[in-house]
Amino acid sequence: MTVPDESERSTPSRLARALFASGLAVLAIRNLTDLDGRIAYAEAKGVPEADRLVPAASGLLLGGSIGIGLWKLPRLAAASVAAFFAGVTPTMHDFWAVDDDARDEELTSFLQNLTLFGAAVAFFKRASNE
Repeated sequence: MTVPDESERSTPSRLARALFASGLAVLAIRNLTDLDGRIAYAEAKGVPEADRLVPAASGLLLGGSIGIGLWKLPRLAAASVAAFFAGVTPTMHDFWAVDDDARDEELTSFLQNLTLFGAAVAFFKRASNE
């Protein structure tokens, strides 16, 4: 059995990167293939210039997911994903500001995004240690 060299020990596993990146890529592609719906939802949430910000944010997420999956420019990629979730989560899933009927769904989405944000921060930290 061979001992992994320093770079192999510091790079996250291919499986972890593939799982995280593929899930994010699917989310981004879903946003991009339903831009009208996503823009309308963002406008309903009060997002200014949603027609520009939604495609830009979705592209940020897609680019970040590809970078993490391939481990190319990993700090930039992880920062892109983290920026997406930092901006989107409190704006789009403001469970504290919605009526009781929507609160549970928004809280669930908020917590899911918070979890993904945490994973992006962990990938960023790992990339920073290389």
